[in-house]
Amino acid sequence: MDKIDLRILDIIQRDGRISNLELAERIGLSPTATSERFRRLTREGYVTGFGARLDPRRLGFGLLAFVEVLLDKTTPDVFTRFSEAVNRAPEVLECHMVAGGFDYLVKVRLKDMASYRRFLGEVLLAMPGVKETRTYAVMEEVKNEGPLPLL
Repeated sequence: MDKIDLRILDIIQRDGRISNLELAERIGLSPTATSERFRRLTREGYVTGFGARLDPRRLGFGLLAFVEVLLDKTTPDVFTRFSEAVNRAPEVLECHMVAGGFDYLVKVRLKDMASYRRFLGEVLLAMPGVKETRTYAVMEEVKNEGPLPLL
């Protein structure tokens, strides 16, 4: 990993639709060398995928919330079963095991508060090991999905 690799990663995380030719021009390498570097970065796992960013509000998903989840036991089996259940829940955008006063921080996106109440009762509280939750509804997204500070 050198400065050119970091430049490639910085550029593509900001514009995943950039052509190889334009990327090569911006970093000062030939298109062939650029393509080889990009393939290597992908093969080595630095690039994990591509996708489109959608506007959730325009698509009817106006509620973003963060949920603290406290488990009843902190054993490997409970962690595994909870993680598997979270991965099956399409409403969950992110889930992070954390250190502190609770076990997981879960980011969810739903249509509205009524949808969240259904999700909480029928999905989240039914997940293995869930003892307690605390919900924080987002009033305003200030910064979302910023690029990594590579350079």
